[in-house]
Amino acid sequence: MNAPIDEPSTDAAIGGTQAIRRAAAVLRALGKAGPQGCTLAEVARDCALARSTAHRILRCLVQERLASEPGADKRYSMGELVHELSLAPSASVLEVAHWRPVITAISRRTGATAYLMRRSGVEAVCLAKADSQALMRFVPVEVGQRRLLGVGAGATTLLAALDKEHCEQVIALVTPGLRAYPRLNPDSLRHAVRVARKTGFAVSQGTVVADGFGMGIAVPSASGAPHLALSIAAHASVVTESVIAEWKRILSQELKDGLASSGAGRISA
Repeated sequence: MNAPIDEPSTDAAIGGTQAIRRAAAVLRALGKAGPQGCTLAEVARDCALARSTAHRILRCLVQERLASEPGADKRYSMGELVHELSLAPSASVLEVAHWRPVITAISRRTGATAYLMRRSGVEAVCLAKADSQALMRFVPVEVGQRRLLGVGAGATTLLAALDKEHCEQVIALVTPGLRAYPRLNPDSLRHAVRVARKTGFAVSQGTVVADGFGMGIAVPSASGAPHLALSIAAHASVVTESVIAEWKRILSQELKDGLASSGAGRISA
């Protein structure tokens, strides 16, 4: 018997699901690239797609305003519609609204750039950023950019928050991507996770950016592993043991105040 005309066949359904997954992978690649965008070749390589397939997906995304039309540099980036959709009320928007004053306070008190990061699959995405007023600003991550879990302090905090089995699964999945970071490998990620679990803070010093220092702390969740992290980034040259101790105190205090403020329990759940 033929399938009803208003219901897709199994093969068609599988094909449709594959197309959606590929388009989502391309969007993630654009998001990871940040404002500078990426070329067709870079998208194809990052998503393990044939260039012709990546090109078809990108052209469709451009038509739907989910990707921008490439300029003379032939680089694609996130489209206007992505930003418009992100403005719609959602749990994520409420999280950002709640924690934005916290990262602003952290940045002001530490003189470092502060971030709100969220776990997204095997990556961490930057939801919000507060720039410091320091003369030498250090901004290794922009809002919307993605990092593999374990790459950077905020992303390491979120990796360490997973149970042992899940953490090992993630490390195995992100290992191929660590080739872009010569100072990182599965063993160094495991060491960073152990330190974060023991001290409550993840530290990244010269592992992602040679002259960078990062520190992160997880936002407790009422259900399941924490999916949010507060983190800071600064030039390594300004960091001393006393500075680290003071930054840990500030992060802990601001996290506590954020959780205690109205609605924090609901938002962090």
